[in-house]
Amino acid sequence: MVKTFKYRLFPSKKTSRLLSKCLEVCRLTYNNILEKKIDLYEKEKKSLSKFDINNILTKQKENDEDLKSVHSQIIQNISKRISLAYENFFRRVKLGLEKPGFPRFKSFRRYHSFTFPQNNGSFKIEDNFLKLSKIGNIRINLHRPLIGDMKTCTIKKSKTGKWFATFSTIVENDILPENDLEVGIDLGLKTFAVFSDDSIIKNPRFFIKSEKRLKKTQSRFDKEGKGTLERQRIGKILCKVHEKVDNQRDNFCHKISREVINKYQVICIEDLDIKNMLKEKEYLKNSDDPKDRQQYNQEKQRHKNIHDVSWNRFSSLLVYKAEEAGRQLIKINPQNTSKMCSACGELVPKELKDRWHICPKCGLKMDRDKNASINILRLGLESLRRQANACLAIEAPVL
Repeated sequence: MVKTFKYRLFPSKKTSRLLSKCLEVCRLTYNNILEKKIDLYEKEKKSLSKFDINNILTKQKENDEDLKSVHSQIIQNISKRISLAYENFFRRVKLGLEKPGFPRFKSFRRYHSFTFPQNNGSFKIEDNFLKLSKIGNIRINLHRPLIGDMKTCTIKKSKTGKWFATFSTIVENDILPENDLEVGIDLGLKTFAVFSDDSIIKNPRFFIKSEKRLKKTQSRFDKEGKGTLERQRIGKILCKVHEKVDNQRDNFCHKISREVINKYQVICIEDLDIKNMLKEKEYLKNSDDPKDRQQYNQEKQRHKNIHDVSWNRFSSLLVYKAEEAGRQLIKINPQNTSKMCSACGELVPKELKDRWHICPKCGLKMDRDKNASINILRLGLESLRRQANACLAIEAPVL
């Protein structure tokens, strides 16, 4: 499987200037090619292919010293990025999305990385240094072993000015020993996760804990005049606070997902439609009714909590780690998992404020999240059995 490894870089001042120059040349080249594509289509109704773009870049390079200072494969990767931007745009148009997002020009705030698409000697690691063609040696913090054959290398600059190198490698799956443990996981806001075997993981609420500092820094940032040095300085502080929150979430999700994968053989989770959950209700937003405004503010707070809890990040980490470890991960439809009684199957209507499941039919009393996790496990195992039966039916000989 393809796996990525991310490491922090510590360039010298001279090397940092070279990296920034390379990034700026790539950004300007991207905007230049995008402008040519748009003009050609508007005037002649023709499109530039990736091959055409590479030919244009090759001719430009003959008379452009800045392009000569950048490795040729980095420049070729720009044509791939533009082509992908157009492909994604047309895909969104076919899906009928309201805002398909036409490819746009990149400001220096929106272009953060460049890529070596092939490992042909343009980059290599030796003695805790990353050697990049036409840039030089950069000290790299190899905090964990780099496993597998390196295929690509992407150099990225964060909003706080830190440099990182991300390598994609081909690795063999690290299959863990099988066991008989099965679990259903209900993700929530009050608690991060409730397991069907009575385990509970508390919600760390990283954003809420940093919200006071964020509001104070954001207020100082808004008061400063645009383009001033003080505004830029406070902007960097603001980015650092957001970066810390993101790192805390990422670290938390990595640790919890690793513990789950190491312990359980079969893992059942809900397939949550988070984008739909975060949609604003326009009638509440535009209403003058105090009750509607109160409900709208409650929705906004709930959306903030959903962003903070990082369900999507946790689920995506479980997916790739389960594949690597040979575990079975099953996503099930979350409809009625909280309402359904885990003992008799009766649907018991609940509001978000109702934290206890009380079944009027069989009398079961249980925490609503624990009840949901048991339903998730049952539905996941049923789905697994159906898949196994379907495979047996396909493999059975026709008499």
